[in-house]
Amino acid sequence: MVAFRTVVTRMPCEVKPRFVVLYGSQKGQAQSIAEGVAEVAEEHGLVAELSCLNQSEKYNLEKESAPVVFIVSTTGDGEPPDNALQFVRRIKKKTLSTDHYKHLSYALLGLGDTNYANFCNGGKTIERRLQELGAKQFYATGYADDGVGLEVVVDPWLEGLWSAIKGALSKMASARTGYLKGEEGDSPKETRDSSIPDVQLNLLSVTDHQNCESVGVSVQTVSNFASAASPSSLAAQTAVSDPRPASPAESPGLATQSPGAASVFTSVPETQIRDAGVPDVALAASLTHSLPPLSESSLNVPALPPPYLDVSLQEVDTVEQIVGPLNKDAFHEVPISRAVQLTRGDSVKMALLLELDISDSSKMTTYQPGDSFEVFCPNRATEVEDMLHRLGLHDHRNHRVHISLRKDTKKKGAQVPSYMSQNISLLYLLTWCLEIRSVPKKAFLRALVEHTADSVQKRRLQELCSKQGAADYNLYVRDPSLSVLELLAVFPSCSPPLSLLIEHLPKLQPRPYSAASSCLRHPGKLHFVFNIVEFPACSGRPAGRRGLCTSWLFDLINPVLVFPGKAESSGSLALPKIHVSLRPSCSFRPPSDLSVPFIMVGPGTGVAPFIGFLQQRENERRENPEATFGETWLFFGCRHRDRDYLFREELESFVSNGTLSHLKVCFSRDEEEEEEEVTKTSAARPRYVQHNLLLNSQHITDILLKQNGYLYVCG
Repeated sequence: MVAFRTVVTRMPCEVKPRFVVLYGSQKGQAQSIAEGVAEVAEEHGLVAELSCLNQSEKYNLEKESAPVVFIVSTTGDGEPPDNALQFVRRIKKKTLSTDHYKHLSYALLGLGDTNYANFCNGGKTIERRLQELGAKQFYATGYADDGVGLEVVVDPWLEGLWSAIKGALSKMASARTGYLKGEEGDSPKETRDSSIPDVQLNLLSVTDHQNCESVGVSVQTVSNFASAASPSSLAAQTAVSDPRPASPAESPGLATQSPGAASVFTSVPETQIRDAGVPDVALAASLTHSLPPLSESSLNVPALPPPYLDVSLQEVDTVEQIVGPLNKDAFHEVPISRAVQLTRGDSVKMALLLELDISDSSKMTTYQPGDSFEVFCPNRATEVEDMLHRLGLHDHRNHRVHISLRKDTKKKGAQVPSYMSQNISLLYLLTWCLEIRSVPKKAFLRALVEHTADSVQKRRLQELCSKQGAADYNLYVRDPSLSVLELLAVFPSCSPPLSLLIEHLPKLQPRPYSAASSCLRHPGKLHFVFNIVEFPACSGRPAGRRGLCTSWLFDLINPVLVFPGKAESSGSLALPKIHVSLRPSCSFRPPSDLSVPFIMVGPGTGVAPFIGFLQQRENERRENPEATFGETWLFFGCRHRDRDYLFREELESFVSNGTLSHLKVCFSRDEEEEEEEVTKTSAARPRYVQHNLLLNSQHITDILLKQNGYLYVCG
């Protein structure tokens, strides 16, 4: 969650000006930001009308005369969120004229992750179409990157939003006034662009500089942004002071605030922190301990999120025992028919191949190379038990959870999470519904402050959620992927109620994997490959831990796992089953024209989908012996030739039978020379796939620019 500026001048009018906030959100982050905007609007003298993009009955852009703010995330291969698809289809209709939205004034914030292809494409798709239909931008578009921290772009974007909205409202009012004063037959008077206040933004990405400049928004260059918007300097730029005098009754660092108001906390002297129980030897900063200047700074923290759920536990004779996700229609329970360890035991990462038997699932058997699918796994039983103990609810684990909306809530658009049934136990809730491994957002940390007894621990939580503590939040919470349970373990005086977890923790999400097979080669089977994810020890995590889904899968298949050099067992061990759902791809497909050449780049387990590509191509060559097939290239890289060269035998077989025209492999940690032809022409052997790409750059550019070939990257 992000921090909002709340020291404002209210607009002196009985009817507050209105604007519209529309969001498209896949996992809740865009929705959370949109709800924050709507909640803070009143403090700026404005009224926000909040709607999800698929709730078309609640808004009408065709007749909208107020500014519209879009907050949109991206999912899959760059698609808009599920709850924005209807809207996107609607605005993409070819029958719409180029002036369909000429009356519309909008701003847009896109959320994405540069670790994935098509960064922020969900927001870009909507904005591109809005502009094609004549809509005008009143504020520079922000592209927030979850790969480095959404708040780096979101915080300054929100800081400037309020002035931009008021400027847009002023311009619209002037235009209407000009129209009313104009003589009959005259066109409405134009208002100068300077009627919108100049808003200085520090954004990593903006859309069109011409569009931004036309509405009076000045945008700093990307090179300036690196220094201007670093976590530490960003906090300094956006900090505001509290004009209220401190109350004598308030202890240092524990300012009393009403819900919905932002807080400015005074500093706690270093001596007081030491006197409160922090040893003198604790001179290094850590998750639980800060150093000057942060420890001596006044803090500007987010507004306290308003509570909106009433949660009670009801003792019942029996609770329906459910195993797996509640939405059974979306997932298929299929057995794991085979499990093979692809890497040697001394490899840095363990890679496993799993084969699923999907012969009884008609929707799954239609998968194509390039498709992915989702695995729905539960939270680890030991962590669920730890959470029950931490909340003091272990004896209530089998009680039914009853969730309802608070009658006095001030949260706009509040609703009971749709993914929670009213007939589930507390144990099921923590096992299958909530992402208890999720990294705590700043809004959650802010809420935890209210339930922390120790003053030193309370101050540290305030620091971690403040603007001044942005660097510490990234270093100790976000970057190491610290979980809620791990955070609570190091703040023992924090005792949040169950309702707080349900309000702030996201829904437990299925994990996506790429198909590593073709159904033409393996009818009724689906292969996928994954590494066991490792999270190292850090401040707040004394011992390392493994990824949730990858460790769960490993535990499931360990009894039937085939190790390198070990023959497959012919025993009758029970096959474990998992819940999966197909995610068809619209764009990540081999070329439909067999004569078109294509290049595949897949280091590590990124090679997985290309095994499916090549299995499909091998089958097509067998069925169409007279057809012309384009060249195929694969660039693969790993650490060691003899430890983690995945699919080596199958790849070499593809080369020998002509399915794969060129196989370029490199090993980043091996000392021996690689390919003989490379050593003859180059003093340095290629260590990474990009080195081999450079060595073959002439062929690659020829394929892409002259032969209209395709380039696929998965990593």
